[in-house]
Amino acid sequence: MALPEHLQQQLEAGRALAASGGYRGRFAPSPTGLLHLGNLQTALLSWLAARQAGGTWLLRIDDLDTPRNRAGAIEAIQSDLRWLGLEWDGPVLLQSERRGIYHSWLSWFRRSGRLFSCRCSRRELADQPIYPGFCRTAGHNWGWQQKRLPSWRLRVADDNPHGSGDVVLRRADGFIAYQLATVIDELSLGITDVVRGADLREALPAQRSVFAALGESPPQFRHGPLLCDASGQKLSKREASYGLEPLRAAGLDAAAVIGRLASGLQLLDPGARLSATELLEHLTQQEINAVIS
Repeated sequence: MALPEHLQQQLEAGRALAASGGYRGRFAPSPTGLLHLGNLQTALLSWLAARQAGGTWLLRIDDLDTPRNRAGAIEAIQSDLRWLGLEWDGPVLLQSERRGIYHSWLSWFRRSGRLFSCRCSRRELADQPIYPGFCRTAGHNWGWQQKRLPSWRLRVADDNPHGSGDVVLRRADGFIAYQLATVIDELSLGITDVVRGADLREALPAQRSVFAALGESPPQFRHGPLLCDASGQKLSKREASYGLEPLRAAGLDAAAVIGRLASGLQLLDPGARLSATELLEHLTQQEINAVIS
């Protein structure tokens, strides 16, 4: 089924941005709480990669999962980034203001016969590393059954080289899935390079399958190291004490925090103090790329 003109125009606009703007990166936090130092370490690395390449760095807020959003988090994200000197280009992009775009793509996928309804529970799939296709031939009942709606999955070929299995594009609670929204944003915004946390490496197979279903090439995805606590566990936003406020309360200024983040990435020696701009001038592209995989 051919793409409608308005969807084709979105892809063409994204291609034009990617072709004319050089490096186009982005930082895309979810407003589910305060940013912890791990988030800020990733933001710094993403910003450094974009600025060292002389490129554009966008700030996108992934706020589609509204029950998990926290009041004031979007403003706090912007405030923390600005305090650190990590300025972005253009307006802040809210996924919640782009729902119509995602639903248009979801509707096209469904009309083209690429989706099927899936009623598998998380418990049923808990031991399955890749979705085994239980609901592929169960028919296309998109409505309520036993007080539950189905998720909508993109049918992926069994010989799919990305190894994702069939990908959820709309969740059973009705929310647009992260994989669909992210892929559409990367394409329509002309994103050429993504630097994000290593925990998102596991999302790559599903996202590459969605790109392939659209016949489009993905941006270059690279991943920075995670910041862990003393026990080696990844920090979560629930551990608010690891955010900026305790550091500011202890008298650390932005240069000291940037130095701490950079030393965590092994870009500076412990105890160094540099502004974000000074750090950018201090580093080469080779040094930045050495900590991204």
